[in-house]
Amino acid sequence: MYCKYCGSEIDDRAVICPKCGVATSEVQIQNSVEQKTNTLAIVGFVLSFVVAIAGLICSVIARKQIKQSGEGGMGLATAGMIISIVELSLSVLLSIIYMGIFFAALGI
Repeated sequence: MYCKYCGSEIDDRAVICPKCGVATSEVQIQNSVEQKTNTLAIVGFVLSFVVAIAGLICSVIARKQIKQSGEGGMGLATAGMIISIVELSLSVLLSIIYMGIFFAALGI
């Protein structure tokens, strides 16, 4: 293969031209760069199963960071938010039901 900028012969697997340093193709560069997953997204997802409010807070912050930085982990952050919201909703609902049962047992 030949470099489309300087015309020198280069290896077919080369990502950049050794003579001029220009990328051989945009697709190869995108495939060669690993996308880092946002750490807070992982933490938020894990915490959503343990402490729902902490998982929700971490996941919301992670989504904001991911939008700004372009990191990976948007799915994890979204899943952490959804799981946390469902857990918190169920907790509130069960608390209301238990209080109703408790007050009914007391005759109030």
